[in-house]
This record gives sequence, structure tokens and C-alpha cells, in this order.
Amino acid sequence: MLSISTKLKNARVAHFSTVGPSGHPHIVPVCFVYRRRVFYTAVDQKPKRAPAQKLARLRNIQQWPQVALLIDHYEDDWRKLWYILVRGKAKLLPKSAAKEHKTAIRALQAKYPQYRAGMLTDDAPIIRITVERITSWHM
Repeated sequence: MLSISTKLKNARVAHFSTVGPSGHPHIVPVCFVYRRRVFYTAVDQKPKRAPAQKLARLRNIQQWPQVALLIDHYEDDWRKLWYILVRGKAKLLPKSAAKEHKTAIRALQAKYPQYRAGMLTDDAPIIRITVERITSWHM
């Protein structure tokens, strides 16, 4: 069985859940990296319904920073099923965190070839998720 850190390193997508002003959940698939009990995800160049500043996930974390991130693996052979549920606090990295922002961009670009090919700009908004609790399960 793979370790949690190996699963997190190899997983390609997570589901990022925030809570909106109405109390309803808002969930979107995201690319991510994990470094030292912190997850990073970016607002990349994939088409969006709204400009970055108006995205629900960014508005939501400003009002309610408690979030969840679900990373999972499914196969028809259910002995290979697993999930990792992360609960934590999210924050949009401020401009003053230039070094951390650059480190997150480089880590995301290293993991995802699409990001290296231009889908992630150096000035992309970066969300930091600081882990408060990790729950995992596997068969």
C-alpha cells in the first residue's frame, strides 16, 4: 500500500470545497501540490465563467476560510480504493509573500506539464491551504 505522502505526490486532481455566504458548499476540481503540511492550488488559465477576482472560491475563503480538500482514487477493483480528506484554512497569498508565491508556482509547474506550457502564469493567484486535520481511508 502506498504511503499518504506518495499518494499526495502522485495524485493529479483534488476537489476543493468552500462555503458560500448562503451556507451552501461550493466544490471545484483543482490541481495542487503538497509541501510541509501546506497545500497550494492556483487560479490557472483554463477558461472560467468569471474573472479571477470574482471566482466563488476566492470570495468564499475571504469570508469563511475553513475549507476541505478531497483527494481520492477509484478503480473497479475496490481493494485499490482510497481517499485523503484534508480540513484546513485557506488564504489567498498576498503580494507580500512573493517568495512563497514563486515557490508554489514553480512546484505546480514541476508537477503539471500543462502549467509549464503556459497554463499557469507567474502572477497567477495562489491559494494556500494550511492543514488542520487529515483523515484517510483505504481498503
